[in-house]
Amino acid sequence: MNGQLQLTEEMSAGAARLRVDVYGGEPRQHVLEDLTFLNYRLADVRISPEVTLAEPDIVWLQDGQRSIAYDGRAMHFTGPWAAGPIQKVVVTMLALRMESAGLHPFHASAVRHRDRTVMFLGGESNHGKSMGQIEACRRGALLVSTETTVVDEAGRVVAGSREPFLKKRTEGTERADKAAPDRAVEKFFGAMPTWTIHAEPSVVDVVVVPAIDGNFDPSCAQMIPFERQFQTLHSLQNYFLLNELLAPGQPMPLVDTDPLRKARAAFVARFSERPYYFVRAATPQVLMDEVDKVL
Repeated sequence: MNGQLQLTEEMSAGAARLRVDVYGGEPRQHVLEDLTFLNYRLADVRISPEVTLAEPDIVWLQDGQRSIAYDGRAMHFTGPWAAGPIQKVVVTMLALRMESAGLHPFHASAVRHRDRTVMFLGGESNHGKSMGQIEACRRGALLVSTETTVVDEAGRVVAGSREPFLKKRTEGTERADKAAPDRAVEKFFGAMPTWTIHAEPSVVDVVVVPAIDGNFDPSCAQMIPFERQFQTLHSLQNYFLLNELLAPGQPMPLVDTDPLRKARAAFVARFSERPYYFVRAATPQVLMDEVDKVL
């Protein structure tokens, strides 16, 4: 390895741990100075006080021409990279380590409503999981999670993010196509409601795949097994960034394998045995009216 070792740092998300080694370039205090995005995407990411892993999961050689490669176990960065792409790779690699520890991050929000844990699944389209969660909390539901819901092998929610929106984007992840995060809240609610956190682990009782669009007439339909598994797999795959560019000309390396996909699909089949509903509505209020009918 060319260059002097500048930093070895370990991060954790639940039982999953990730080691990052940084070589060459300027000395660094941390791999990432701001963990806002990591906590938004993976619920609770912490920098560990000591390094316990024998090998790195991410190696960054700061000198040289920019490139990225995955060797089947570790991700290798070369050259100057902005914080945005680095944090995306940290999320992906931590998500892989979480899977190996029996934890599954869902792109989904969740609430404790009428003594049931209801998950709003951000599936293929991702149209309404945040608005559904906010309206449920406005009706008195307890907040379980916002952007990410971490579920164990038994289908229990064991962790969840707490911020409904990402208000700050790091260099390299800016998006002109994303509306101001509070604009929909102003439109539908006037102001953000307050809520109480439900922190105890709880089994997901009902899954709602929401579709909010001002042109929709309200409808609520139970989903067949294929639909349930299809939408759930989309939610889980969201963390592996297989369809994303990290930077111009630099796609996210493929981190998935057939054994991983088969194991994920087996978990999806088990998890999808619970009731699922596809709910169309023009507003979050009408969405929750439909959800309340089936609870």
